[in-house]
Amino acid sequence: MRQVREGEIITIQSYKHDGSIHRTWKDNLVLKTSEHSIIVCNDHTLVTEANGRKWKTREPALVYFHDKYWFNIVTMIRKTGISYYCNLASPFVIDDLGIKYIDYDLDIKVFPDGDKKLLDIDEYIKHGEKWDYPKEIDYILRESVKILVDWIENGKGPFSDGYVKLWYDRYCELNN
Repeated sequence: MRQVREGEIITIQSYKHDGSIHRTWKDNLVLKTSEHSIIVCNDHTLVTEANGRKWKTREPALVYFHDKYWFNIVTMIRKTGISYYCNLASPFVIDDLGIKYIDYDLDIKVFPDGDKKLLDIDEYIKHGEKWDYPKEIDYILRESVKILVDWIENGKGPFSDGYVKLWYDRYCELNN
């Protein structure tokens, strides 16, 4: 796996189980790297969908990846409060094109008031049938939902009180 440095700009690419590109986010600033994880931030970054449609994000977002967990966590910093979008996905890898992972459709949205919702179950079922998701991946993803719910309910990792302030402050510092 390619090594990245704090302060480096990197692209994020998500793929589907069949290897097709799903979505690309340009211009993510690397805030922290460790042996197993990476934290990046983007703000009004260009996103390109698989069908070629392009759009820009509306707010700063911290993105947490770990090479042992089957999810990544997007922390959206909005005027109305902090929201989280948790993608059930393969652990990340990094190569010359950027951070890469396989998106497995299921998502957990956490609202500023702490309410959470499991999203895209129908899409997960449809793609699971289409691409014949192995039983092992289904099991791993179900267990990953449990881990995420535990993290959310107990303020672990990106859901901890100091996470947003620490890493958004670091983004502002590096971005100047």
